[in-house]
Amino acid sequence: MNKIVNFCKSNAVLVLSGILALVSCFFVHPDMQYVSYINTRVLSILFCLMLVVSCLVDIGTFDVLTSKLLAKVKSTRAICLILTGLSFVLSMFMTNDVTLVTLVPFAIMLLKNLPDKRTMMNCLILVTCAANLGSMLTPVGNPQNLYLYDNYHMTLPGFLGLTFPYSLISLVLVIAGVLLMCKKASIPSSEISKSESKIPAAKLVLCIVLFALSLLTVAGILHYLIVLPITIVVILILDRKAFKGVDYNLLVTFVFFFILTGNLGRIDAISNAIRAVADPYPVITAILTSQIISNVPAAMLLSVFTEKGASLVIGTNLGGLGTLIASMASLITYRFYAKLDSKYKPAAKGSGYVLWFTIVNVVMLLILFSANLLLTKITG
Repeated sequence: MNKIVNFCKSNAVLVLSGILALVSCFFVHPDMQYVSYINTRVLSILFCLMLVVSCLVDIGTFDVLTSKLLAKVKSTRAICLILTGLSFVLSMFMTNDVTLVTLVPFAIMLLKNLPDKRTMMNCLILVTCAANLGSMLTPVGNPQNLYLYDNYHMTLPGFLGLTFPYSLISLVLVIAGVLLMCKKASIPSSEISKSESKIPAAKLVLCIVLFALSLLTVAGILHYLIVLPITIVVILILDRKAFKGVDYNLLVTFVFFFILTGNLGRIDAISNAIRAVADPYPVITAILTSQIISNVPAAMLLSVFTEKGASLVIGTNLGGLGTLIASMASLITYRFYAKLDSKYKPAAKGSGYVLWFTIVNVVMLLILFSANLLLTKITG
């Protein structure tokens, strides 16, 4: 029973989506139309990307990269700038959750023994914000982008043109956050781990090729039924352990939400009610919905009720800011931080992680939403 309870706590979105999908089946009985609910193209591309990134992590690509970048760092602020910069850039290509799983333990290892405990906490908050905002730029940066990109048949130049202004503002925000919230204290070089390992060149090249094939599939140049078996076979030969790094819970959650949203779209009363709000106010609706159910489910749910795909892309990406559950990737950092001994955390009242995470996220959200209003007014 304890195992079941712990599983439900750790995979709340998966469990909730499964329950809701099952309940919806009582209102719309299973039929042949259910087959059309499942977007196998999105699931296949997402699986391929996660598999390749898992292999890159296994061969130590990001450990070596991070270690080399930090080799000559002299201050905590410089470390925080590098970590947030890495988080921002890497999340564009390896998704926000994988970026945080990779960088957060490393950041904690570097910063936990510093006298100023608040700097480490602030750095982790900003690394998380950077991952959620950096991933906004590209269709492969996060799962909802890939889904919306495919669902609304967007072009790559069109998608990048849409998200670039917000990504640029986001980069300025995270840099400003580091300068304001992370102290410029010296750090002994002994605190910085130096990786002596080397990345296997052949494996790295093959992973890059597989990643490029996935990107060509996203762009519509290659068919996913060609790239999927190639990726599986090559990774089986290269690194079978990489299959353990795939987030299968996310893939199953997608299936559940495909069923749920497909059924909701066939229930007239619910469909009309959601459409009445989502269609005229897609950005605001996406932001508010994300605060409650997180931005990936919000994107999948609202896409059924509005044709304004560009607005949903912006709304769900900005909606990843705010509450701790607005982006499920944010929970990754929180779990790592929550496990730390209290001696590594600020002792002062009003210095809790959740409080400051929420304050920083809300401020960034308000600034970016204001930018959205301004850009919408300019572009008409």
